[in-house]
Amino acid sequence: MLEEQFFEILNRELVVAMGCTEPIAIVIAAAHANKHSKGIIKAVNVKASRNIVKNAFSVKIPGTNDCGINLAAALGMCIDTPEINMELLENIQKKEVKTAKKMVEEGLVTVELADTPKKLYIEVSVETDRSISRAVVEDFHDNIVLIEVDGKKLDIKNPKKPMGNNDNIFDDLTLDEILRFINEVETRKLGLIKQCIELNTKISFEGINNCYGIKVGKNIHTNIGGDLVGNDICNHAVALTASGSDARMAGCNLPVMTNSGSGNQGISATIPVVVFAAYVNADAETLLRAVALSNLITIHIKASLGRLSALCGATAASAGSCCGITYLMGGNEDQIKFALQNILGNVTGMICDGAKAGCALKVAACTTAAIQSVICVMEGQHIQSTDGIIEEDPEETIQNFCKIGQAGMAEADKIILEIMMNKSNRQPVHLKSESK
Repeated sequence: MLEEQFFEILNRELVVAMGCTEPIAIVIAAAHANKHSKGIIKAVNVKASRNIVKNAFSVKIPGTNDCGINLAAALGMCIDTPEINMELLENIQKKEVKTAKKMVEEGLVTVELADTPKKLYIEVSVETDRSISRAVVEDFHDNIVLIEVDGKKLDIKNPKKPMGNNDNIFDDLTLDEILRFINEVETRKLGLIKQCIELNTKISFEGINNCYGIKVGKNIHTNIGGDLVGNDICNHAVALTASGSDARMAGCNLPVMTNSGSGNQGISATIPVVVFAAYVNADAETLLRAVALSNLITIHIKASLGRLSALCGATAASAGSCCGITYLMGGNEDQIKFALQNILGNVTGMICDGAKAGCALKVAACTTAAIQSVICVMEGQHIQSTDGIIEEDPEETIQNFCKIGQAGMAEADKIILEIMMNKSNRQPVHLKSESK
């Protein structure tokens, strides 16, 4: 691959966002639909794919101390800004949140599952006393592909192509090419990686220092050095990484650098590597290369797995951090690949049951597994190709992992959402039944 292709990939897949990306994507679609509406709002309808519903259902929205797909759409009705991006809730006002919650209470917003094979699809329609406007987000969380007003389609500038095998940007992306790029790139060009480290470290320390969600990271950190949690680099890495997820899932008003559409993936691919860099006294250039390696490995896996899937995204990100840590520990290219084999032979199968406070526990588990995988490799041990889903070629192992997440767990994904929808104590969402 040419160096320019790598930077195109990094610039596309590492995006700054504030708040969980699924509800923010709903806010974006709603804001675009509302931007072209006229008159008094009578009704707002959201049609969203199964994976969007699953991930937007229970996670806190920044500035609201609340959650809900209908609330996210209502917030889009209250935003008046020329820049509608993944940080659009940064300056949300209390009066706007109050207006949005009132819309939800009055039943003006309805939500239903979209009849689409796409994993990432959001359609928001706004009916007023004077017009009907519609906006569609597809394939990427900030990718508006359609705006329609009273049946007339408006021109859309440069919608993004779907992520995956039909996307030429990923055709030549391989483990060998990633490793070559990491070793050869001039680190002065890795400004985006530096920003990734800064943003994701800041929110992780915010989670350590304050109380968010179920305080997974903070609780581990508080107990370090006691009878339950040892004072070692592994537990420090797990605590700080989980704390970033704690804060983000609780609606913390700090931005993160996402990876492949997910802030938790960005945090999980970055923070363990940052902690280990300090442990081995790595210089600034080595840290940048290691974090870039981790994030590129995560992107490489997600390109085949898909932006949203039945598998927890922390599994892919922990594969990235596992490789980044191995690099920091002086591992050669074979050891980095063996570490990847170890982690994919461990965490494969961890389900995604939606974005929520408990995601920090999964982040903690995957970070622990990544470090264990590194330890085994540095001691000369790795899972053999005769075992389980592991192949001789780690690229084939990645494909096995992705095949499980896509085809193998398609039915599990449906059952997970069905369980979530049937909970007697769930928040009221006005969710209509799925189209047959």
